Amino acid sequence: MSDLPIADHALLSDRHSAALVTRDGSIAWLCFPRFDSESVFASILDDAAGHWSIRPSTLATSTRSYVEGTMALQTTFHTDEGTLELIDALELGDSSDPHRLGENAPHTLLRGVHCTRGRVTIEMTCRPRPEYGLVVPVFAEIDSGVVATGGSGRLTLSLPAPVTGLGGEIRVRFTLEAGQHRYFALQRTRLGEPLPGAYTQDEIATGLASTTASWQEWSAIHQSYDGPWRELVHHSGRVLQALSYQPTGAIVAAATTSLPEEIGGERNWDYRYSWVRDASFTMKALWVAACPDEAHEFFDFMTAAAAHSSPDRHLQIMFGIGGEHDLSERFLPQLTGWRGSGPVRVGNGAWDQPQLDVYGELLDAAFRLSEQLGEIEPATRTFLVALADAAASQWQQPDNGIWEIRGAPRHFLYSKLMCWVALDRAIAMAEQLHATDRVAEWSTMAAQIRATILEKGWNEEAGAFTQSFDSPDLDAAALMLPIVGFLPASDPRVLATVDAIIERLTDTRGLVYRYQTDTGVDGLNGNEGTFLLCTFWLAHVLAAGGRSGEAREVFERAVSHTNDVGLLAEEIDSETGEQLGNFPQAFSHVGLINAAWAIDQAESHFPANEGTPAENAP
Repeated sequence: MSDLPIADHALLSDRHSAALVTRDGSIAWLCFPRFDSESVFASILDDAAGHWSIRPSTLATSTRSYVEGTMALQTTFHTDEGTLELIDALELGDSSDPHRLGENAPHTLLRGVHCTRGRVTIEMTCRPRPEYGLVVPVFAEIDSGVVATGGSGRLTLSLPAPVTGLGGEIRVRFTLEAGQHRYFALQRTRLGEPLPGAYTQDEIATGLASTTASWQEWSAIHQSYDGPWRELVHHSGRVLQALSYQPTGAIVAAATTSLPEEIGGERNWDYRYSWVRDASFTMKALWVAACPDEAHEFFDFMTAAAAHSSPDRHLQIMFGIGGEHDLSERFLPQLTGWRGSGPVRVGNGAWDQPQLDVYGELLDAAFRLSEQLGEIEPATRTFLVALADAAASQWQQPDNGIWEIRGAPRHFLYSKLMCWVALDRAIAMAEQLHATDRVAEWSTMAAQIRATILEKGWNEEAGAFTQSFDSPDLDAAALMLPIVGFLPASDPRVLATVDAIIERLTDTRGLVYRYQTDTGVDGLNGNEGTFLLCTFWLAHVLAAGGRSGEAREVFERAVSHTNDVGLLAEEIDSETGEQLGNFPQAFSHVGLINAAWAIDQAESHFPANEGTPAENAP
C-alpha cells in the first residue's frame, strides 16, 4: 500500500502524458504515450505497481523546485559526503514553432544527476510494471542500456553505468565526484515499431537542455500577468499548459486516477479525460495567465468531438483526449489504491450524464477568447449556435449538475444559471457567430431563465440561493451568480448567500466545502474534504464585492496548502490539512488564477464583474 502524501509529488509533462516524481527521486506515476494510457509506473496507487528511483545510497535530505519558467524539476540531495542534483523532465522534442510546445515529443523521460560537492554514491532502481501493474516485463541488456518487453509496448532504458542487478528490476550503482554528470532516459515504443538503441549521454543532456529552453521560451512569450501573486499565477498557467494534450487541444482535469477525496472512501475517480466544463474554465484562466493562442485548437477539438450535438440531444459532458465518446468505467482489482482507498477506477461513469451547465461554460469561454478566435470557422460557429439553441430548449429539464451527482437528476441552480450564461454570451457574440437573427428568441428565453432563477433559486428558509430549486441545501456553486455577471456582488441576496456559505459551508481552516455530503444528495457514501476551487470562488466574490481584505485572507488560506513546488490537488482534508484527490488538479489552479486576477481588478478599481457581456456589447 502506498501512503506517501499526495503533496510529496511533483508533475512532469510533455503535453502528451504525465509523470509524478516523489520528494526522494522516485517516479511514482507514468503513463505512455498519452495521459490516459495504461501506467508504466503506478506505485502511488500500489507499491507493487512499479517505480523508478534515483537517489543517494546513504541517508539524505532533499529540497526541490522547478527550473525557473519550466516544468523541469530539480531535486537537490544533501548527504554528509556530498551534494547531488537530480533533474527530471519529459522530453518536449524539437519544434520550430514555440507556440506548439511538445508537438514532436518522443515519449521519453529524461533524468540527469550532477554532483556539486564532495562525492555521492548513487543507487538507481527501475521496476516497470506496465498495464497498471499487471505485466512483469522481460529484461534484456543492450549497449548502454536495457530493453523491457511485456504488454503492448517495449521500454528502452538508457544507462550511464553497467547494470548491477537484473531480476524483477534493473539496478545500477555508481559514484560521482564533484563536477561530474551522468544521464538516464526511458523511451517507449509500440510493438511492431523499430526498437531504438539507447540514448547517448550527450543526447540526453541535449534533450534536457532543449526541453528546459522550450518551456522558458513559451513562458516568456505567453505569460504577461503582472498582478498580485505573479509567480503563483504564472506557475499555475504552466501547470494548466502541462495538462493539455497537444495533438488535439484537449485539456485533462488532472494527471491521475483514483486519488481519493476521503481516505478509505469510495469517491475515487479517473480524471485523465477532457471535461467540457473543466477545459472551458481552463481556457478562460489561460486568458489571464498565459494568453492562449491555442484557443482555435481547443474549439476545433470540441467541435469535432461533439459533432453529433443538436438542440434535441444533450452535449456529452466529457471526452477522451483523442475525442473518444465511450469512457465506460471499470475497476482495477490488482491495485489497492493510495492508502488503501479503493476501488481504483479507469474510465468515468459520468460520461453519459446530462449536465446542462456545459453549454454556458463553452460559450463563456468562447466569449472570453473571442479576440483570439477572430473570424470563427463555419463549423465552430454552427457548433456554438447549436449550444445556445440547446440551452434554450433544454434548460427546464433536470440534470446531474456540476458535481456529477450519482443520484436522481434535479433542477440544480447552477445548471439553470449556465444555460442563462450560454444565451447571454451568444447574444453578445451574435455578429461574430453570424446569428443576429437568433437574438430576439435568445433574449426572450434568457429573460425566462433569469426570472425562474430569481423566483425558485432563492430559498427563504436558507436565506440564500441554494443548490437546487425547492431545497434549503447550500452549494458553493451559487457563488458563480456574481462571477458570471448574473447579479452584482453587492446585491443583498448575493451578500446573504456569501455569508451563509461562510457560516455553514466553511471549515475551521476557513476553506469551503462544495456542499454538505451528509444530506445524501449525491448518492455516495462517506464525506470529502474542502474544495479548493470553491474556496477561490469565495475569494473572487469577496473581491468583486469590494471586500478585498477578506478576499486576500481567503486566498492566502487556500494557497498556503500548495506543496513545495506550487501544486494543488482537488481538496484539503479538514482535519489534517493534507491534500486529497487527483493531482495536480486543473480546477484548483484555475481558481487560483481567477481569484488572483479578481483581487487585482478590485484593488485597481476596475471591478472584475460589472454588468453582463450582453449588456456591455456594442
